[in-house]
Amino acid sequence: MAETTKKKRGMLSSFTILLLLLAIVAIITVIVGNMAPDQVTPANASDFFTAPVKGFADALPVCLFVMILGGFLGMMTETGALDNGIAALVQKLKGNELMIIPVLMIIFSLGGTTYGMCEETVPFYALLAATMMAAGFDPLVGAATVLLGAGCGCLGSTVNPFAVGAAVDSLRGVGIEVNQTIIIGLGAILWIATTALSIVFVMSYAKKVKADKGSTLLSMQELKNAEEAHGAAAAEAAKKVTLTGRQKACLGIFAFTFVVMIAGFIPIADLNQGVADFFDAGAQYETVETELTGADLAAAYDDANGTVTELDSAFADDTVGVAVGDVQTAQGWSAFVTGLPIGQWYFDEASTWFFVMAIIIGIVGGLSEKQIVNTFISGAADMMSVVLIIALSRGISVLMASTGLDQYVLNAAADALAGVSGFLFAPLAWLLYFGLSFLIPSTSGMATVSMPIMGPLAAQLGFSPEVMVMIFSSAIGVVNLFTPTSGAIMGGLALARIEWTTWLKFAMKLIVVLSIVSAIICTVALMVV
Repeated sequence: MAETTKKKRGMLSSFTILLLLLAIVAIITVIVGNMAPDQVTPANASDFFTAPVKGFADALPVCLFVMILGGFLGMMTETGALDNGIAALVQKLKGNELMIIPVLMIIFSLGGTTYGMCEETVPFYALLAATMMAAGFDPLVGAATVLLGAGCGCLGSTVNPFAVGAAVDSLRGVGIEVNQTIIIGLGAILWIATTALSIVFVMSYAKKVKADKGSTLLSMQELKNAEEAHGAAAAEAAKKVTLTGRQKACLGIFAFTFVVMIAGFIPIADLNQGVADFFDAGAQYETVETELTGADLAAAYDDANGTVTELDSAFADDTVGVAVGDVQTAQGWSAFVTGLPIGQWYFDEASTWFFVMAIIIGIVGGLSEKQIVNTFISGAADMMSVVLIIALSRGISVLMASTGLDQYVLNAAADALAGVSGFLFAPLAWLLYFGLSFLIPSTSGMATVSMPIMGPLAAQLGFSPEVMVMIFSSAIGVVNLFTPTSGAIMGGLALARIEWTTWLKFAMKLIVVLSIVSAIICTVALMVV
């Protein structure tokens, strides 16, 4: 009798997982929409099929940034500077490779707590996956260093404008003033505690993998994919590497590029106006007066109030006032390349910066014109799977927002919390935000939508609105360590060649611990403050 073999079932890909989640959300909108038709619009077939496309449009700046980043990294690889640079670093750390983990995690966490470093970490996944493989670990260690480092920083946000800043602004919009000192202090406690736990966790796993390669959590397919993507750097690390002058110059430009990118995203004006003025030095402005007609005033009033004002034709053309404003006539020195000074960047400016620096690296690295063009195109093409994952994950958020499902869940949960004692309010509010974060993975979006509801509720019950801000920040911070609706996570893991299910298996125990620790800290704070 012929021997039959059963085909082994592999893990679901990130694309399949996201499509299943999109389908589940669409079904939920239909169920809830039939129960509360005045609050939620049931998704139809076209809503489901167009969600990924709308998600791509919504995430276009991030997607373009990732594609240009691919061209930039491809240029570095083509010069040989990236692989040789990683090999030289590993050789210098011989015997102390483990220490790179806490150092990098602390740096990433500083970026998270100060300016919400999240999507900006995507470039580091591929780089650290290669570095950690060369150091004798696996790419999972590299991904964890980035994700948990920056993630715990965001969890314990102190001055992060996308979390704390957006939440405080939303509270002020409903007449609630907050004490920033309390927020910074509580955020620092959360940040330090969770980052320390994560460092211990990652270092423990890294030690096991270095001692026994068989202890890795990666599947054979993932290891094969990682070897194809990052194995060259690991192989170079075993050789005696000597960097050429051109390669050293490329590495210097490479480091400079990332430092400037990070500084560009930090809202410097909110932290130190003097430093912001330095980066904007040379900018010139001219005061311009513009005459306003009755029609202009009526149009502005209608836009603000959603009304339609009918004017007499004579009054509509009459000049009724003058608008005075400043128009920029010359750019500051740091806006020369991107059009905006350092400290005011977003993804369009970062994309421009990486595009320019990729070309400079190609020239300095001695590549021909044809090599530069082909290498950049090839590197950008390598990122298409990552781009599509980001677009698909964003499509889930777009579908929930367009149907009103996110707002419906928030209002229902807030009503359920009314009248709860302080001892229960904090953990229940934390769990509420934990659940809502799957619906609204955007930190600033969550703050804008929820704080005008949750802030007044806390104040009405006699609880600290400052602690409510940190309940929101820590809960969404924990969820953003693993939610598949986050383009940064799914895109970063794809770059490191790690499946989301593998990440979940690796991080789940730590996530449970971080959840408990965060909820306890917030509960104690609510009882004390």
